[in-house]
Amino acid sequence: MNDERLTADELRDAWLALSSAERLDAFRLLDTESANDFFLGLSSLDQAGLVVAMANGERKLWLRLLAPDDAADLIQRLANGEKQQYLELIDPPTRAEVIALMAYAEDAAGGLMSPRFARLRPEMTAAEAIRYLQRQASEKLETLYYAYVLDPDQRLVGVVSFRELFSAPSDKRVSEVMHADLVSVPDTMDQEAVARLIAKHDLHALPVVDPEGRMKGIVTIDDMIDVAEQEATEDIHKLGGMEALDAPYMQTSMSAMIKKRASWLAVLFVGEMLTASAMGHYEHEIEKAVVLALFVPLIISSGGNSGSQAATLIIRAMALGEVAVRDWWRIIRRELGAGLLLGLILAAIGLARILLWQALFHTYGARYVEVAATVALSLVGVVTWGTIAGSMLPFVIRRAGFDPASASAPFVATMVDVSGLVIYFSVAQVVLRGSLL
Repeated sequence: MNDERLTADELRDAWLALSSAERLDAFRLLDTESANDFFLGLSSLDQAGLVVAMANGERKLWLRLLAPDDAADLIQRLANGEKQQYLELIDPPTRAEVIALMAYAEDAAGGLMSPRFARLRPEMTAAEAIRYLQRQASEKLETLYYAYVLDPDQRLVGVVSFRELFSAPSDKRVSEVMHADLVSVPDTMDQEAVARLIAKHDLHALPVVDPEGRMKGIVTIDDMIDVAEQEATEDIHKLGGMEALDAPYMQTSMSAMIKKRASWLAVLFVGEMLTASAMGHYEHEIEKAVVLALFVPLIISSGGNSGSQAATLIIRAMALGEVAVRDWWRIIRRELGAGLLLGLILAAIGLARILLWQALFHTYGARYVEVAATVALSLVGVVTWGTIAGSMLPFVIRRAGFDPASASAPFVATMVDVSGLVIYFSVAQVVLRGSLL
């Protein structure tokens, strides 16, 4: 590296291609203001990687730049044996806040919150409250959208906006201006539920309270944007039939990548073995009517695709809070109708294709009408079953206490493949009995 200045945009573009040492060298080429903004904009994982590469004196400067919740996120990324060493680099008041935050689960409201928020007492006048908030603003408060009103025991009793304070008569009490019917969350609430509450009530921040109602901190909308991205990424990975990655793709080691993907692939492979078993069970039918084998991929893929669609729709609706476990009966009725209609659409397409190919190429022999009817009826049955199975599986998994996103598209497809073959050959035995079978 030379001594020329580097811009933050140039470093951001090159970041993923650089090693840890190169990142630190490039970071040191930024001017002070750009370096501060760049560092604060990094993920906690990248911040940790950068700080680890620094000398102790330099580490202290950057760790002390972070808000307590961001410092806690960074330190959580370190190996257990290193955490204490880095905690000691933080000033004592902030260190106490960081340790308190680290006691919470990372995906709980308490693990996301900032303990620095604007607070007022209910007996203050509006003029006193404004002066008090001005003094607090000189500290590193997380947000100044709202001030929270606490009683002497630090219990949350109300919230007031700056606009309301500034427009209130100077001698009016905070207790007369504040809103007591505010929304708060327990410190143990899962981050997904917190994100839904912020979106539902269109808030910039949510107060976090302990079981006794004492206010511990606030979770802000920028925290929830990160949570939404993290949760969506985790769900997409699970829907793809693998465990969620703990780091960005390019920063995940090959061994970790294989570990995350191999277990699910092995489970799916074992499941697909049942498909071979089902094919073996109908071996004699296939020998008598080889034409049936031509449509096996068509049948099982249609069932798997319809099941994957339904599972994806229900998992997303669950994540957004649009449906709950108690809605399963409404969903099954809705998906039954959808499955039948979708099956009829595919059956019509399949029927038309068989009749057209027979007319053009005489592919399916003298009993092509019965073959076409077998395929069409099987498609209606398989697609309907796949839709119902795909929509119900997330409910079963949620009821068992697991993440519904575990009902991945490959898992649903594998499950429906086996049952699809049974439906297909059962229909064939009825329709083609006395002719091809």
